[in-house]
Amino acid sequence: MDSFYLLIVIILIVLAVSDLVVGVSNDAVNFLNSAIGAKAAPVMVIMIIASLGILFGATFSSGLMEVARKGIFHPDQFYFSEIMIIFLAVMLTDIILLDFFNTLGLPTSTTVSIVFELLGAAVAVSLIKIGGNEDTLADLGKYINSEKALLIISGILLSVFIAFLVGAIVQFITRIVFTFQYEKNLRFIGSIWGGMSITAITYFILIKGAKGSSFVTPEMLEWINSNTLLIIVYCFVGWTLILQLLNWAFKLNIPKFIILVGTFALAMAFAGNDLVNFIGVPLAGLEAYKEYISVGHAQFPMIALTEKIQTPTFLLLLAGAIMIITLWLSKKAMSVTRTELNLARQVEGEERFGSTLLSRSIVKVAVSFNNGITKAIPPKTLNAINKRFSTPSLEKRKSDAASFDLLRASSNLTIASILIAFATSLKLPLSTTYVTFMTAMGTSLADRAWGRESAVYRVTGVFTVVGGWFLTAISAFTVAALFAVIIHYTSYIGIIALVLLAIFLIARTYIFFRKKESEITKRNAEEVEDDALNGDNVISKCSNTVSETIKTIPGLLKDSFDGLTLEDMKKLRKVAKKVKEVNKKAKYLKDNIHSTIDKLEEDSIETGHYYVEVLGYLREIAHCLNFIIEPILEHVDNNHKSITEDQKSELSDLVEAISQFLFDILEVVNAEDFKKMDEILSNQQQLLDTIEKLKKKQIRRIKNNEVGTRNSILYLGILEEMKNLALYIVNLLKSHRDFITYHKNSNNNSELF
Repeated sequence: MDSFYLLIVIILIVLAVSDLVVGVSNDAVNFLNSAIGAKAAPVMVIMIIASLGILFGATFSSGLMEVARKGIFHPDQFYFSEIMIIFLAVMLTDIILLDFFNTLGLPTSTTVSIVFELLGAAVAVSLIKIGGNEDTLADLGKYINSEKALLIISGILLSVFIAFLVGAIVQFITRIVFTFQYEKNLRFIGSIWGGMSITAITYFILIKGAKGSSFVTPEMLEWINSNTLLIIVYCFVGWTLILQLLNWAFKLNIPKFIILVGTFALAMAFAGNDLVNFIGVPLAGLEAYKEYISVGHAQFPMIALTEKIQTPTFLLLLAGAIMIITLWLSKKAMSVTRTELNLARQVEGEERFGSTLLSRSIVKVAVSFNNGITKAIPPKTLNAINKRFSTPSLEKRKSDAASFDLLRASSNLTIASILIAFATSLKLPLSTTYVTFMTAMGTSLADRAWGRESAVYRVTGVFTVVGGWFLTAISAFTVAALFAVIIHYTSYIGIIALVLLAIFLIARTYIFFRKKESEITKRNAEEVEDDALNGDNVISKCSNTVSETIKTIPGLLKDSFDGLTLEDMKKLRKVAKKVKEVNKKAKYLKDNIHSTIDKLEEDSIETGHYYVEVLGYLREIAHCLNFIIEPILEHVDNNHKSITEDQKSELSDLVEAISQFLFDILEVVNAEDFKKMDEILSNQQQLLDTIEKLKKKQIRRIKNNEVGTRNSILYLGILEEMKNLALYIVNLLKSHRDFITYHKNSNNNSELF
């Protein structure tokens, strides 16, 4: 059995390194989002400061088995063999879950995941033990510390609501004091604001960092706890004076300084307190294995794990180095950060999340409540408040613009630091991820970033992330319990199978993530290109878009028809995917119409009008393609009867005719020579007449009972969408012609003057 347990230890160590990687990818959002979102410094500088915080925090790491020692389960009630099963099930579950959430770009809590994994695996092994001895389910409390688990759950719920509420209230007051044009006010009271913020962050460092440091004695901790008020007063006075002097001497940007110090503090707290979530269980397994070697058999209670064991400093530094390397190289860390910044950004734009019944209901209630409050406030007071919240001209729609200003970023870090430090001083369990995320959401709400245009999407996003947290807890418990049962009953075979499963799932999520990142990179390149547009470039881009769309349609129609006649689901799914991309492109252009029209000349109202029409027809054409492929896909997928030979022949001729019609239009678009419009219109009428004849033929078949209901629905639907396609494509051509013509005329007129 030595080789069996040695294999488990080796796997645990490998998983520890992997867990550090996925853990940093998830938790980097906690300390990077404010600095990156406000562009407080170049990304390189922010990363260096965060790296120093991680390295410093790793040496402060609090003990070996933070979670296990605090009694999620009682290790002295389990044999060594059972403990190793629990630990392996926990680590396999942890790496799969965290990697899954990172791939989706959703921040979750590593503390909650490790706690519920330990709980799930321990419950499963406990039930197996109870089934093999005289204990009953009533004795489960002998193995599991349910009180601790309930305390953690209550801490999660409280932190979610309190962080959001406090963030909103404090930011509202802060914005009232400083306004969005805060630079002027900072000259007078900036040092006081900075003194308060840095004091909170300093106290946060002492409470969250010093308590776990190997070189801070119990006496020092006792002194810190006994002199809390004195420390706060001295820090406030000292920092206020220092910041004022630096401001006078070097024009120090106080919000930037707060953000960078706060980034260091949260990175340090992450490494100091969350490091154990990644390596605590594997190192506990290593300690257990050492005991096993000395005892010589596996059936002995793990009393040794109830004792406090200090982790060697070199292991902490090694773990810190892995975390820093991951921070610099992990694209998934940036993906998770991007989700939070998207939900908290001040300006409107493309929203990642959609609308749900719950979010719509909440927004309706909030709007009604807000209307009631505003009616109760005297008009003069309301106007005064609104003036404090008036934003500068937000021409900052560029892709590289800051998501929010420096003042809000400094508030995020200060509020999160205070809440985490306060909860820690009361010995309440708290998730750093939950606090930092919900604080950011609260401050964005107070800053009116969730306007009527975006509120419903932001609320959906917040509920998606929060729902993911509870899903984490449920999934962690269930999957870890299942893995523990599999390992217990299958030994080597189960371990190898689960390791291969973990590798397969991580590889799949990696492939999915690469595809998603490729799409994001492409979209970002388009946004950068859009930012550089001027009037002439808009015309060029519009022509290219129209040309590319028309060029794509014949192939999509032919592949759809081939997939229908051959009943080829693989081909039809490929077509459906391509049509979806056309739809996304058309939707993106229409959603960003405001910024594009801004690039046109100020007096080109007519030009803008025709550009709107062009995008509208592009969107309708995309819908037509979708309404063609979706019914075909559904028809074939449901194994309905294939269309008749006559119908195949008719559709083949129609697709060929439409393709030729589209190629003729493409020549006109590319040449920007619209003299053939009469010929195009004549061809369009011939197409429409052909489609009407085909409809009459189909009606005759229905009358003669030659075809069934499903066939008729599909065939008539295709013909109707072909007709719409022919109409919309000519309307698109007309609007494109007018768009170009008016633009050229306006340019010629401007040259005359």
